[in-house]
Amino acid sequence: MKRPHLPRLACGLLLALLAVAPASQAQDPSQPQDANAPILVEADRLDLDDRAGTAVYTGNVDIRQGSMRLTGNRVEIRRNAAGELSLATATGDRAYLEQQPDPTEPVIKGWGRTIVYHVAERRVELIDRAELHQGGDTFEGGYLEYFLDRRVVQARADAEGVEGSQRIRMTLQPEQQ
Repeated sequence: MKRPHLPRLACGLLLALLAVAPASQAQDPSQPQDANAPILVEADRLDLDDRAGTAVYTGNVDIRQGSMRLTGNRVEIRRNAAGELSLATATGDRAYLEQQPDPTEPVIKGWGRTIVYHVAERRVELIDRAELHQGGDTFEGGYLEYFLDRRVVQARADAEGVEGSQRIRMTLQPEQQ
């Protein structure tokens, strides 16, 4: 039986998820690489428009690859004019993103009513009722922006898409001696 042709967008989704794997894992052959792990996508519905460069998954969406997981009521994947995946947007009451950037570091977990992953920039926006956890350190507020490679967090009490003003709260654990 011949395998059906995958549209370019579906292939782009696979490539985008591969881009989530951190460079540190790609350089260490002893660690399982997220990029080499199979991708599992579960949803109640998929609307794929290859010409427009969009794929919209709805209904309890759960996307997993290695240590990466993205969930939401709706996940939209977009590609740019060159056909490369450029943006993944998860929405829901509590959309969720997690990844372990390195086996020696704690898992990064993020929540928000909207999560926007900018693939080329390796930047994540957590919007409205946003939370970010890494080990014992936590950040909460209306808007959190996390740069995966630089491990930089920027937080705001209010921003576009945030209901009201949600004050920033942080808990930072002291370094262990």
